Amino acid sequence: MAIEMKVPSVGESVSEVTIASWTKKEGDLVKMDEIICELESDKATFELPAEADGILRIVAPEGTTLPIGALICKIESQNEQSAVGNQLSAIIETPAAVEVPKAESQAVIVVASKVIDVVVPAVGESISEVTIAAWSKKEGDTVKMDEVICELESDKATFELPSPENGVLTIVAQAGQVVPIGGVVARIAVGGVAVASQQAPSAAPEIQNSESYAAGHPSPVAAKVLAEKGIDAASVQGTGIGGRITKDDAVKAEKPVATPALQAAKPAATPAPTTPATEGGRVSRREKMTSLRKTIAKRLVAVKQETAMLTTFNEVDMKPIMELRGKYKDKFKEVHGVGLGFMSFFTKACAIALKEFPLVNSYIDGDEIVFNDYADIAIAVSAPRGLVVPVIRSAEKLNFAQIEAEVVRLAGKARENKLTIEEMTGGTFTITNGGIFGSMLSTPIINAPQSAILGMHNIVERAVVVNGEIVVRPIMYVALSYDHRTIDGKDSVSFLVRVKQLLEDPTRMLLGV
Repeated sequence: MAIEMKVPSVGESVSEVTIASWTKKEGDLVKMDEIICELESDKATFELPAEADGILRIVAPEGTTLPIGALICKIESQNEQSAVGNQLSAIIETPAAVEVPKAESQAVIVVASKVIDVVVPAVGESISEVTIAAWSKKEGDTVKMDEVICELESDKATFELPSPENGVLTIVAQAGQVVPIGGVVARIAVGGVAVASQQAPSAAPEIQNSESYAAGHPSPVAAKVLAEKGIDAASVQGTGIGGRITKDDAVKAEKPVATPALQAAKPAATPAPTTPATEGGRVSRREKMTSLRKTIAKRLVAVKQETAMLTTFNEVDMKPIMELRGKYKDKFKEVHGVGLGFMSFFTKACAIALKEFPLVNSYIDGDEIVFNDYADIAIAVSAPRGLVVPVIRSAEKLNFAQIEAEVVRLAGKARENKLTIEEMTGGTFTITNGGIFGSMLSTPIINAPQSAILGMHNIVERAVVVNGEIVVRPIMYVALSYDHRTIDGKDSVSFLVRVKQLLEDPTRMLLGV
């Protein structure tokens, strides 16, 4: 019988702890009094020793916050493991029906030819680990080949992990756990069919009740979806393991609308003392940062510390572009199947100017400057998971229709969280458009290792002087942030002036002058 290890009491004023790190891995053989993990409270860090010899089964992954007395792991005796191992060996050697213990309250009948490991695939040169965002399948489920079993989240993208074979799923790494590339996340009994046996219920499935550490807690992806909808996680019923709120739960969740009758009845039905934390609707909540948000934070701080960043500004009279769009946008869409937006004008203007000012299209590598004879222009897009920057390759070779089609394609994939690593790496220059959110002026931060970024802003009718007369024109302020280590003031200002010229007289781009 497995021994359950729970968070010990560590002081009168300490009500919860966080698992700082596991010194042993899932499935490791541990000995009594051997340190298996480090727990961290708001006052101190202390070590947790094994309470018996056996095989470690981790219940709560690193970073999980648990109340005192919550289940943290189980230790199975080696005799129990040998019995299960013999049964699995029988499955592998000769396909047969075998009763394999799944929990103390039930067993699973599995027929299989072999058991295989499901590992984290390589998803990009710069990615060494991923976080399990959510499981689409539960422990003991029968899965089919290529059926999605979980979502993995890296610091750049979220992607789905399909099953490599038909069989019965055994989960090794829990939602929220960080797993290195090549690490085992699950095992599949190939060709297996699982049927739960009818046994008397016992007290073992505590993890499924409301006391479970996972109950009511969203996965990283689910937390993001709920935050965007403005829905409190406490109002969502989780269907994941231990009551965890999955991405599907968050997508299906709707903001509850309380009727006057219910609002009047609620205080009488569930009276609760008012505390300073909730008086007058003053509520604070905490959410763990996603891998993407943590990476964005680190890189932005690094850019500010490692570059000599300056910003130069100018203004663009958007009337010529707006008149051109108004005249040809319907015919353009009819012929090319895409709308004629502002981004194609800015992308094309920057691609032309980058050729004339190669320093703006370069970057520093050690004590060398690397020049690019092509313009891979990255477009900053606000996606559900955060800011992503897909790249339009060789923009200098594309016409307006091709640029617009690529913008639509990449923006669509960004909104669906389906951008690949290759589509978000390798840009030589970036354009960001804060104007769609109403920004009048900003100083965008360089997208390292690039040397410059162009910021677009909203278009506002302003009084300007044209040919000695005061007229009202649609004006956009533009900003170029650049690394002064590479680009001098002359080049940065001249580059922005050239972009202004091309935008205010778009026929220059068509004629190449």
